[in-house]
Amino acid sequence: MVARIINVLVLVLLGAVVGTVGTVAHQSAVTIVSVRLPWGLIVALAAVSCLLVGVRLVSEGRLLAFAAAVGAIGMILVFSMTSVGGSVLIPNNLAAQIWVIAPIVVAVLVVAWPRMSQLRRDTASAPLA
Repeated sequence: MVARIINVLVLVLLGAVVGTVGTVAHQSAVTIVSVRLPWGLIVALAAVSCLLVGVRLVSEGRLLAFAAAVGAIGMILVFSMTSVGGSVLIPNNLAAQIWVIAPIVVAVLVVAWPRMSQLRRDTASAPLA
């Protein structure tokens, strides 16, 4: 039980780190032949997706993936607020709107996705009619 609580806390912290780094990096872009490529957004979304999918694949249930998602999305929402000095890390532009919404969509899909190995076992053990 203690190990499970520690795992949840570590994954909330890891999700918070990924959410924080992604929030800082999501506005980074490079222009190639007059086309703006938002590499920061792409890398940040890939990091959140890899974290959540990886945790979901190696853990038995949904709790650990949910904990990582809470950490990442929580930090994104905290940094989307205006600070006391009036500065924002997530401005009102397309990249920022994608950064706020896409991790939530990824988290919902990852946490809600059924465990395929369990479905295969249930189907294989069911008697044929």
